[in-house]
Amino acid sequence: MDRPTLYIANKNYSSWSFRPWMALTGAGIDFEEVLIPFDYPGGNPNIKAISPTGRVPLLKHGALKIWESLAIIEYAAELSPDAGLLPTDRAARALARSVSMEMLSGFRALRAACPMNIRRPKARIALPDGVEDDISRIETLWRDLLQQSGGPFLFGAFSGADAMFAPVVNRFDVYDLVGRSDTLAYMETMKAHPAWRKWEEAARAEPWVVAEDEV
Repeated sequence: MDRPTLYIANKNYSSWSFRPWMALTGAGIDFEEVLIPFDYPGGNPNIKAISPTGRVPLLKHGALKIWESLAIIEYAAELSPDAGLLPTDRAARALARSVSMEMLSGFRALRAACPMNIRRPKARIALPDGVEDDISRIETLWRDLLQQSGGPFLFGAFSGADAMFAPVVNRFDVYDLVGRSDTLAYMETMKAHPAWRKWEEAARAEPWVVAEDEV
């Protein structure tokens, strides 16, 4: 079977695209990348022609189409079991899935108030209700996992769980939301990862500006 194709949107803004892209790239999984920018009001019709949900990311592997970031990461982990996207220990693997699902379904206040924006100059904003609670929960999660694993990533080595939280690292950074030394150390570890740096370089070079994501 041919190598998979990952359809993504703008690297500067698309948090959901960032997650599986960083997971696959960070794990050394070979894939083709197709970027379809959302630079149209109401979305890009080219995405709707590719994806059954009308959204990205989408992984196409042969005739198979897989949508949703976590599902793509899980499929890649099965496709390349030695790539390290899931911990080898069963208990750690279950915990990695739990925290990834919490990221998938939670922290809505943070996501709504602070859209991902790689190019954004670092500056604070007034935070609506709920954001501080989201920040506290994420910091607690990270702290507990790093203490349990010994770091430098959430489960020791880089994994899909780290990729799921990659957009949060950007939000914490550019909106200047955190100051704990352990949180900042983990963020620096993530930002130093070659996959992160590759994504960031491409994001900064993009020509598109999406006004609604420029807080």
